[in-house]
Amino acid sequence: MKLLVKPEEIVGRIYFLRGEKVILDRDLAALYGVETRILKKAV
Repeated sequence: MKLLVKPEEIVGRIYFLRGEKVILDRDLAALYGVETRILKKAV
């Protein structure tokens, strides 16, 4: 099975804020290869 994104790339973008695991919109957009505004528009 070929992975589109390596797990290390995802893990490296996870932050802990107030005891919760989060990924910032800019990092998520980068993983999907789109601009942040496009990601927000889709959501």
